[in-house]
Amino acid sequence: MKKLVLALAIFGGIFNLSAQEEEEEQQEGWTKEGSISLLFNQSAFNDEWTGGGTSNLAGNFLFNYDFNYLKDDFTWDNKLMVDYGLTKQRGDAFERKTSDRLEFNSIAGKQVEDSNWFYSLFLNFRTQIAKGYNFGEDPESGETTRTEYTHFLSPGYLQFGPGMLWKKSENFYVNIAPATGRMVFVDKSFTSGPDYADGDYFGVDANKAMRFELGTSVSGYAKFDIIDNVRMENMLNLYSNYLEDPQNVDIDYTMNMKMKINDYLSTNLIFQAIYDDNAVKGFQIREVFGLGFNYGF
Repeated sequence: MKKLVLALAIFGGIFNLSAQEEEEEQQEGWTKEGSISLLFNQSAFNDEWTGGGTSNLAGNFLFNYDFNYLKDDFTWDNKLMVDYGLTKQRGDAFERKTSDRLEFNSIAGKQVEDSNWFYSLFLNFRTQIAKGYNFGEDPESGETTRTEYTHFLSPGYLQFGPGMLWKKSENFYVNIAPATGRMVFVDKSFTSGPDYADGDYFGVDANKAMRFELGTSVSGYAKFDIIDNVRMENMLNLYSNYLEDPQNVDIDYTMNMKMKINDYLSTNLIFQAIYDDNAVKGFQIREVFGLGFNYGF
């Protein structure tokens, strides 16, 4: 409960800031906007450097595409996101992922009279692109080892359900869906074997490839300019499963702050926090900061 209150307080503050933005004029029909970014950060030390440190190189690829539709009292917002990153340290046998996310969000709404409220239907799908590994060390040779733990569609998450949407603009909305179905897809090979216990792999039972949940979903989106040339994008997703431990609310918050240098260069800060007790008993935290090369379309 403390985690949920903290997440709502942080995002509530962000929404208060967004509410101060002037309301954008809505354009009917399709509106489309996309961007591609490449982020780089690097550290290098020569052999004579005595302060400690390991040379490393990291890169992230970001792709965002929004395609939204508005006609009279009907609205339909869609967002596709791809985020993939690698880092390589000198002396390591393997490169390691810093991020890996493929996500699609879609919300359709029909306006309730002349208000900011809409009857809504939403869909969210997310997974990863490449294989993920658990790293260890060979006790005899001391060499680094890796074991495949995840890959594309393992896990994969699909959420959908009816609800109510409060929408100020395409850059500022909250959707509440109290009857949300969620399916968790995994590769059956990860849930098989004599030592596997029910729920060990993202909550999926032994010898199964899918887990079904029914619960409440709350999602919010806020994008606004903090000052000139500094834009912050925030996404929050909360989910509570009625069928098992409803008090354990899943949290997924992502913040992307872009500090524009010119039309093609920016400094980006990405922060993500995830809480899902079926994956890890604790918060998963990711932070990326680097120079970005951008292309908008």
